[in-house]
Amino acid sequence: MASDTTVRTRPVPPLAPQGALSESELPLDNPRARAALSLIWHEAALLDGRRYEEWDALWAEGGEYVIPIDRTATDFAATLNLVYDDDRMRRMRIERLTGGFSISADAAARTVRTVSRFTLAAQEDNAIEICSAQVLVGYKRGETLVLGADLRHRIVDTADGPRIARKIVHLINSDDAVTASGFLL
Repeated sequence: MASDTTVRTRPVPPLAPQGALSESELPLDNPRARAALSLIWHEAALLDGRRYEEWDALWAEGGEYVIPIDRTATDFAATLNLVYDDDRMRRMRIERLTGGFSISADAAARTVRTVSRFTLAAQEDNAIEICSAQVLVGYKRGETLVLGADLRHRIVDTADGPRIARKIVHLINSDDAVTASGFLL
């Protein structure tokens, strides 16, 4: 077991297969890890509350929001993704969800998500990467949808506090048919 001052990490593949992360530790005595967890939980609450402009403020300049189709992909710019948003595209997505001019904004879904199984993927001088699992239940137009995903957040230290530099959402059914959801993952 690692001492209080040592952080054990091991390489984490882009996809979290069963058991791959069981030896990693998330050191809660580490202020950066605690801040990252707090940010991830705050992000989940903002998304469930459809507070998208506040969610956008959690991002570092140049942050990437990625939902790949291929769960093993690592070069997202060179592969097809369900979502591959930079700052501009993320804000356009928020405008579509809140502006009332798209099918996804019509009767926006209500969501409740649970984020758990936090593990430390990497840590650098000014950044930390946390892997976790998310189960999201959405309700829209009389239909209930359940989505599971492995998440990977890269959180960087900025003058304004910790911010999301990259969020990768590996949906468990990413290669299946996807419909307009009316929410962000």
